[in-house]
Amino acid sequence: MATFPSYDPVYSATKESSPNTRRVQFGDGYENRVSFGLNQNPKVWSLTFDLKDTDADIVETFLDARAVDAASFDWTPPGTTTAYKWVCDEWSREIYSFERSKIKADFRQVFEP
Repeated sequence: MATFPSYDPVYSATKESSPNTRRVQFGDGYENRVSFGLNQNPKVWSLTFDLKDTDADIVETFLDARAVDAASFDWTPPGTTTAYKWVCDEWSREIYSFERSKIKADFRQVFEP
């Protein structure tokens, strides 16, 4: 299992939650909801990393390797001490200054054994 390199994202990082629930609405306005699945509340983090070009190369190489092997990676979100499993479906790199880059990425939580 690969671990994301030890770089902290810049603030503000955005965490999204979208619980997986099933909803049935009846004609009289009554609604019934039930959680669907064991891990029904995955998170998505939208992150920006402001790095030296050499460090940005490390992050980009890491994400490219995960795209090739289709594997998840371990990452610890800001403000927590527990690492979870994530995938990054897409990212972008902006070279905005001499030897400086910003990498924007969305980390989507996955649940695997």
